[in-house]
Amino acid sequence: MSYVRTGAERLAADPSLAGGTRLGLITNPTGVLPDLTPTADALLAAGVPLTALFGPEHGVRGTAQAGFSEGDAVDARTGLPVYDTHKTEGEALDELVERSGVDTLVFDIADVGARFYTYVWTMYDLLASAARLGLRFVVLDRPNPLGGTVTEGPPLDPAFASFVGRFPLPLRHGRTAGELATLFGFDADLRVVTMEGWRRDMTFAATGLPWVMPSVNMPTPDTALVYPGTGLFEGTNFSEGRGTTRPFELVGAPYADERFAPALAALGLPGVRFRETWFTPTFHKHAGLPVRGVQLHVHDPEAFRPVLTGVSMLHVARTLYPGHLEWRGPEQFMDHLWGSGSLTRCLDAGEDPRGLCAEPAPPDGPLLYG
Repeated sequence: MSYVRTGAERLAADPSLAGGTRLGLITNPTGVLPDLTPTADALLAAGVPLTALFGPEHGVRGTAQAGFSEGDAVDARTGLPVYDTHKTEGEALDELVERSGVDTLVFDIADVGARFYTYVWTMYDLLASAARLGLRFVVLDRPNPLGGTVTEGPPLDPAFASFVGRFPLPLRHGRTAGELATLFGFDADLRVVTMEGWRRDMTFAATGLPWVMPSVNMPTPDTALVYPGTGLFEGTNFSEGRGTTRPFELVGAPYADERFAPALAALGLPGVRFRETWFTPTFHKHAGLPVRGVQLHVHDPEAFRPVLTGVSMLHVARTLYPGHLEWRGPEQFMDHLWGSGSLTRCLDAGEDPRGLCAEPAPPDGPLLYG
């Protein structure tokens, strides 16, 4: 079986693709070659002048839970200093980058194709810093595990910009990191080391690449497939399955009852079936409490629409449990996840939100792959 050749593999074979004399690698455990050699190790072995590592949410080693990171450190394997970028932006981020002494920033982290997944916003913030500081920025491109042919959900309203969305992308954006970096339009010395062999209609399995967990609650490609929809439950007091072995595939609440699964099944949503189940999260929402809900079983990934599925599930939950389902988090977190106040307004009014899920045209900007 042939596999997609990533930007990281290409740079390890030809260090001239990046340029620069003091490179800082923005990475995490997904930054590996197909043989699972860490990108940092491969670049150093190839003679790339790597002088620093930069960590996103969850950290360079990927040990931290959502919303946390690992802090500054020295990487035990390479001996390179690690700079923690999480929750740092603007002038403070510029100061951190300047302190590192790099002249080129290199991004090698796998995305999962959902706007509210934070790694592309780490890239966005550091790309903005590179533009302000006059540094080169290099993206080592990787596949979008959801493919690149379908977009879902309305674009972000800039009034709701945050670290779960800084640019008006659809919720399922259908782009690679390299395409997004190009789309963002910063006045920076941007280079994308493109993949070889990736097509927009590819499933992740078809790439031949190993799946490395992008974060601690993204264990499989199946998780990534449902995440743009069931990730919206993070804005509610429903459990989205954190604290189980199937996060985002399991959804439920202590107050859910026998009506939930049949009501979802009755919708006839494309590509997915719902199995009633019970689970007890070991941490996060409802930790230690028995929870009743459903497991999503995607039987036709091509037909499946995760965003349509997620908002439909929210509508059913809001309709069945109006005195129990609540929005949670600071500043109406659901509105930041969705990218506007339209979804919560619709649900609070008892209206069907599925009309919000029309597949939008992709955002204007160049595509690097056919």
